[in-house]
Amino acid sequence: MHTTPKKKTVAPPKPSLAPTRTSRRPPPLKPVRKLFGTDGIRGVANEKPMVPELALALGRAVTFVAGQGKAHAPRILIGTDPRLSGYRLETAIAAGICSMGGRVILCGPIPTPAVAHLTTSMRADLGIVISASHNPYMDNGIKLFGQDGFTLPDEVEADIERLMESDTLGHRTTGPGIGRAEKFEDSRGRYVSFVKGTFPRELTLEGVRIAVDAAHGAAYRVAPLVFQELGAHLFATGVKPNGVNINKDVGALHPDNLRAEVVKRTCDVGIALDGDADRLIVVDEKGQVVDGDVVMALCSAALIREGKLAKKTLVATVMSNLGLERAMSGLGGRLVRTQVGDRYVVEAMRKGGYNLGGEQSGHLVFLDHATTGDGLVAALQVLALMVRSGRPLSVLATEAMERVPQLLENVSLPGRRPIEEMALLSKGIAKVERELGDEGRVLVRWSGTESKLRIMLEGPDEDVLRARSKDLAELARKDLA
Repeated sequence: MHTTPKKKTVAPPKPSLAPTRTSRRPPPLKPVRKLFGTDGIRGVANEKPMVPELALALGRAVTFVAGQGKAHAPRILIGTDPRLSGYRLETAIAAGICSMGGRVILCGPIPTPAVAHLTTSMRADLGIVISASHNPYMDNGIKLFGQDGFTLPDEVEADIERLMESDTLGHRTTGPGIGRAEKFEDSRGRYVSFVKGTFPRELTLEGVRIAVDAAHGAAYRVAPLVFQELGAHLFATGVKPNGVNINKDVGALHPDNLRAEVVKRTCDVGIALDGDADRLIVVDEKGQVVDGDVVMALCSAALIREGKLAKKTLVATVMSNLGLERAMSGLGGRLVRTQVGDRYVVEAMRKGGYNLGGEQSGHLVFLDHATTGDGLVAALQVLALMVRSGRPLSVLATEAMERVPQLLENVSLPGRRPIEEMALLSKGIAKVERELGDEGRVLVRWSGTESKLRIMLEGPDEDVLRARSKDLAELARKDLA
């Protein structure tokens, strides 16, 4: 029987809620890690850190952690998107797992949320996604899910990093103790069945004309199957991956082609996914984009009417539009905000006992159905609202919320300093906040990876927002001169 060295158990994280919308500073950052960011490890494929050597070391470390306290050899599930570099990283990670006696379940190209779901349904000890999500094909990434289907806590990722750099993993297995890798032939079918199960059984998509853009990504096969098997008249694009065209002018980040397709085919709705299908952008029958904020407003209203929105609370990030907060207030509910990153949305949902949350960018988490953002699950919730109401999506979206003008600007600077230590900028922020009052909002934060200041302003007058944004950018430059 395979055994692993004993190791101190890692305590679970204690996520905390972020400040309310009026705070100009983002919530406190999580402990700094060298490799893992808010969405796993990311980088240019075949450049550090995204090299086979790291993938091999990661495979060994996660097997060690996954085997803690277990009498059986760890079972680890791996899914990828179709980008060129994925297969090389998959092989390296699998080799690391097998060298530690772990068993590998290879799922092939499947969406990120499929890995989360299958990790739990297959009773695996860990799930690994090899994908850079919405990034171009030159990049790649690695993301980890625990056996409960949720992303690993920051503290556990930090522990994995330490193990990768140390010699405390013990001896590699030999003889019959060496692990093996097996292909999971029905991974896509199992996921399609799960997703369809989140659509109300009394409803059908018969007669609904849907255009779907799978971004030449991980959902290129499963997305068409889901909608077709529910009866939709489907027009599919972005379903011919060749390893280098993922996210290229298609998908959730580039919805213009889908907008044109919806109008051309006289569709009722368009569904745009990103490369790993964990985010969703919807297009209405007029070819207008319906972003994550509007979808959350729509779904929150429906769940409140049905008495199913836990504590009448929606969780979103500091980037969500002020109009969403006002819409929730009008429904008798409330909005809780977190720092940017869907993992922090999920942490707040779990801590507070909430069941709906997401990001303006289209990461939408329906915790009653899934443990992470799932573009297909979210799409079916929108389609259920449309079918039940019998009304066009453009009308539903207009009624859901009134968007407040929002301006976003990224300012490249020669260095960085805590915002509270930038005297001129801090005074400028306070002045703009006083000027906007309850009619607007100010958020200024540093990029997590670059010397860029991200300025977000909301208010009734776009010209005023544009002028104030330039003022704040100039003050920041003077602070760092």
